[in-house]
Amino acid sequence: MKEKLFIYYTSDLHSHFENWPQIVGYFNEQKEKHNRKGESFWLVDNGDHVDRFHPIAEGLMGKGNVTLMNKAGYHVANLGNNEGITLSSEDLYTLYDHAEFDVVCANLQYGEQPQPSWLKPYEVITSKHGTKVGVIGLTAPFKTFYEQIGWEVSSPFDVLDHILDKVREETDIVVLLSHLGINDDEEIARQYKGIDVIIGGHTHHLFQNGEYMNESLLTAAGKHGTHLGEVLLVWNHESGKLERKEAYAVPTENLKKNEEVTREVKGMREQAVSQLRTPVTYLNKPLYIAWFQETDLMQRLTRELQTWTQADLAMLNAGVLLDHLGEGEITFEDVHRICPHPMNPCKVELSGDEILEVIRVAHTKKLTEIRLKGFGFRGEVIGKMIFTGVEIQVKEGKDGEKHVRSVTLNGEPIDHERMYTLATADTFTFGRLFPEIAYASKKKYYMPELLRDVLTKALKSPH
Repeated sequence: MKEKLFIYYTSDLHSHFENWPQIVGYFNEQKEKHNRKGESFWLVDNGDHVDRFHPIAEGLMGKGNVTLMNKAGYHVANLGNNEGITLSSEDLYTLYDHAEFDVVCANLQYGEQPQPSWLKPYEVITSKHGTKVGVIGLTAPFKTFYEQIGWEVSSPFDVLDHILDKVREETDIVVLLSHLGINDDEEIARQYKGIDVIIGGHTHHLFQNGEYMNESLLTAAGKHGTHLGEVLLVWNHESGKLERKEAYAVPTENLKKNEEVTREVKGMREQAVSQLRTPVTYLNKPLYIAWFQETDLMQRLTRELQTWTQADLAMLNAGVLLDHLGEGEITFEDVHRICPHPMNPCKVELSGDEILEVIRVAHTKKLTEIRLKGFGFRGEVIGKMIFTGVEIQVKEGKDGEKHVRSVTLNGEPIDHERMYTLATADTFTFGRLFPEIAYASKKKYYMPELLRDVLTKALKSPH
């Protein structure tokens, strides 16, 4: 007898619920079809379903996402870095307390005992005809960040060395939910035998029809719910072998919306927003943003960041604020609306030479006009870099470029050899925008505080 098994998955939704009614509508249609035919199927999420840029995730600290997943009928979920390191330790510990699905993540654990009751390294799911599928979860090992909130994350390779043989012995088919990124997925496929399917994520890559590497079928469905993933497996009970495996990424744009799910999302949003309507301050006049100019609001935020971290100077990009604040009462909802990024304050130690290079690069049009995506940034462009703690003299050239002429701190020129502390957003410790910051040996991340917590303090502070 040959048995068809179906896995449907989402990955890196990042709380983009605009596509959720289509996704769940499609799942429901497939469920009905498979139930009618007596076939086995499972709904799976591969992490970063939660993203605090959205009011539902912010107002309900991820638990609204879990409720929506319960209603959709998910069977198994993995953790992404947005679940893992953008929530406080306590909020992460209780995130899945009411999940009606299994949560698997083999390389993550709480730093103390007891462990959360929901957290498992893997789950064995059994088909209607007794085929056993082992589902292992692995998440991106952001060790420094997890340590800050009292959690421990291990090397995914060390964990696979330890558990893969055990899972293979217990099951017929092995599926890896990998929130590690395409490079690690390919390396795992090269190094390990016996992983039949790797459902990938984290790097937001998309495989339209899956890709084979050695014995493994790699599949990925991009980001933000623009696609959902489908995996077909055919198990031969007589030979005891997996006879066929296929993977597809299904575009969701033209799928039919489920109106009931649309109402669920709307209701969840209203519930979340009501949690965010706590007053923060009262403004006697509006505060405006301008991505390529210095504004009072950005100055206040950058100055507060410098004070918060007790740094010698601070630097933030004007593009980090997305909207104006009007006159009158300001609530947490307003603060979240204009600063939705899941970004943490950070302090790095740099030499005077490195500080001067950062300031020089920060004034180039090439940098300020970058349309940045990812790294926690949820805006459009980087914008003008705003500094506090230093006085910077610039001269505009004929090419429109601003050239830094002098930099002083407390009236003294920056000492090329001396070490200084620079406060900024953690975004700039990733990637290659500022190599000096990215490769700094001394970095301090402030967690679980987000940049909007600094903004809240800045708005409350007298100025």
